[in-house]
Amino acid sequence: MRPSQVRSRGFQIDPILISILLATTIGGVLSISAAAVFSFALLSKMVERMVSLSVGIMLSTSLLHALPEAFESGADPRSLFATLLAGLLAFFMLEKFAILRHSHHHEGDGHHHAHGHDKREAGKAGWMILLGDGMHNFTDGILIAAAFLANPELGIVTGLAIIAHEIPQEIGDFIVLLNAGFSRTRAYLFNLLCSLMAVAGGLLGYFTLDRASGLIPYVLVFASSGFLYIAVSDLMPQMQRRATVRESIPQVLLIGVGVLIVLFLTNGR
Repeated sequence: MRPSQVRSRGFQIDPILISILLATTIGGVLSISAAAVFSFALLSKMVERMVSLSVGIMLSTSLLHALPEAFESGADPRSLFATLLAGLLAFFMLEKFAILRHSHHHEGDGHHHAHGHDKREAGKAGWMILLGDGMHNFTDGILIAAAFLANPELGIVTGLAIIAHEIPQEIGDFIVLLNAGFSRTRAYLFNLLCSLMAVAGGLLGYFTLDRASGLIPYVLVFASSGFLYIAVSDLMPQMQRRATVRESIPQVLLIGVGVLIVLFLTNGR
């Protein structure tokens, strides 16, 4: 049993497990609810600001906390770097697959299809979005569990980084679901159910990695590769499309705010 466990009514309750369950549940509900508010209110400026903040949080979580934690664990540095490389390539291939398989269809888009074809295709896209989102959230739960098992502070900032990234992504999902014919209530409820897959992932990660602690550094490195890839290949190019000084200054400031948030939560360590 973990030393930090405490006894309650004859059962052993691990605070780390409680932290994982709270982080995955609250994080899922918070990100979905915030995305719904932004999507339904069409607060485009807030979405743009969230992207900049996400970059700062994700980069600093990876480079200032998760990767140092992994490399200080005593694991073989060459193996960790190989994991980082494999992770970057894996996320590249996953994105390529998603791009090749994903297509948007809209009624009246200029393409000649049978009547109702585009609506059916949009509906399929909506269900595919939900399936992919559920799998993604399940993986996020495993990563959060690995981070908490390595260091509770790392678990908190990893959960924060995932929430910060999830909000802009979930906004895009909401838009696809609404286009696919989902009502606002139905889109919210289905997205919420998918977000709770993170809880299942957190449980699996806790019970698996707690018995195979040697894998935790590699999971942290793999998670970092995902954060780095998303920030550098997806979010930052979005920011570069707005290259004026007026747009760039808030972007840089919000990246800095994201870094400061992580440093504050980890006490600069």
